[in-house]
Amino acid sequence: MANDIRICDECKHIKLKSIMPKLKQMAPDAEIKVGCKSYCGPCSRFAFIFINGRYVTGKTEDDALLKASKYVK
Repeated sequence: MANDIRICDECKHIKLKSIMPKLKQMAPDAEIKVGCKSYCGPCSRFAFIFINGRYVTGKTEDDALLKASKYVK
């Protein structure tokens, strides 16, 4: 089963140009969806990634990626 990864393109703590290659490397089979996730409260304070049904937050983009890697199938 492919990984389901979703990120917000409005998030102030994530840059799509830098995170997309990292996500593809972390989970090559992943279906990555980009768009608003209606998670605006935490999104304004932290970088976040929605992966396989879980919201994972971090102080930085790399911190969120590190935490999200635990949930890759």
